[in-house]
Amino acid sequence: MTLSRRRLLGLAGTTGALGAVEAIGAASAGAAVAGSVTAGSVTADSVTAAPVTAAPDAGRVRTGFERLAADGYDVLAGQRIGVVTNPTGITADARHLVDVLHADERVDLVAAFGPEHGFRGTAQAGGSEGAGRDPATGLPVYDTYGKSGQQLADVFTAAGIDTVVFDIQDVGARFYTYIWTLYDCMRAAALAGKAVVVLDRPNPVGGRRAAGPVLERPYASFVGREPIALAHGMTAAELALLFNGEFLAANPVALRTVRMSGWRRDLFFGATGLPWVPPSPNVPTPDTALAYAGTCLFEGTNLSEGRGTTTPFEVLGAEGLDRRWAEAANALELPGVWFRETYFTPAFSKFTGKPCGGVRLLVHDRAAFDPVRAGIGLLVTARRSWSGFAWRPDHWIDRLTGSDRVRTLVDAGAGVEEIAGDWEAGLERFAAVRGRYLLYA
Repeated sequence: MTLSRRRLLGLAGTTGALGAVEAIGAASAGAAVAGSVTAGSVTADSVTAAPVTAAPDAGRVRTGFERLAADGYDVLAGQRIGVVTNPTGITADARHLVDVLHADERVDLVAAFGPEHGFRGTAQAGGSEGAGRDPATGLPVYDTYGKSGQQLADVFTAAGIDTVVFDIQDVGARFYTYIWTLYDCMRAAALAGKAVVVLDRPNPVGGRRAAGPVLERPYASFVGREPIALAHGMTAAELALLFNGEFLAANPVALRTVRMSGWRRDLFFGATGLPWVPPSPNVPTPDTALAYAGTCLFEGTNLSEGRGTTTPFEVLGAEGLDRRWAEAANALELPGVWFRETYFTPAFSKFTGKPCGGVRLLVHDRAAFDPVRAGIGLLVTARRSWSGFAWRPDHWIDRLTGSDRVRTLVDAGAGVEEIAGDWEAGLERFAAVRGRYLLYA
């Protein structure tokens, strides 16, 4: 069997330790389709490639991209492809999937699309890199940030694609914008008559349960388009199925999801065997992602959420805070976490160049830790411990939590359990819906 250099480069980039020969064998073995979910007349398939034998790293998780590659890219055959991704779209041996796809003659890759922070990930929060051309491949790169509906549909049409492929590492929180980029791309693709393929990746904080308040529609924004829980406990492919079945059912997109293998809902990222690439500049590690669903709530306050430090979202504070906050937070005896008195000086963002006191989260039991309750506990105790505490004047906290309930309850002096109890009924309803779209045990 003779392979062109372009195809061999593409295969080598997808296989990591498997090697190109084993990948060719896997591709010839075909694929099985399982876990079908139907939305109207559109079928969303979970595509599972045939297993690869004798792999030295068989215990690790294989991403949707790896399964797609092992199957010879059959799902993409005969289509002009555009990929929505960023630096997290990598293979097991840390090659970028755009480089790999571009090098493989079996894939007609014609465009790339960047989300918030950009295709190459250089922009800070609330920014993007704009349109341009990828210097590595020469492909046109389009900017999706700030675009939705017909405007984004027109971008897909102008790019000349048939199918949108989505492959970005999420962090598991409703207000992390990549899942809403996925939602917007699905909606726009349906308007433009394009298909969507979602290549799945792990939820880095596990997927055992959903937690926190469910968004109320009057508070919808790009940090929460639809009513899902603050910590959704789902993967990107599962969310895509839920979006298509629940929120886009009137005009569903032609959707296919390519599942991972080896991932379980109780796995945290460190157990996956996959390399970690920061999905945005202020989520440098999986530990950051673990805290993020709770501590990002401090974006809605005048306290620093640790931006401008080496441990964003793991340290919180402000000028004038001292040890009393950590003492009050520890007195709550929240499961799985300790709060240590800490001091830091942010290099940018809030309190730039000013010494701050505050807390550092030390998670000692990840399975027991509930980041949303921890975040609420920290809001409650910060308000009680520091006379300077204030919400952002635009009430951004309401967008983050999904309603005005958390803010008004904290202001009324409510405790963690009372606030959490307020969202339980909505969370139970969401959990019942969520259960219909889960792909993994």
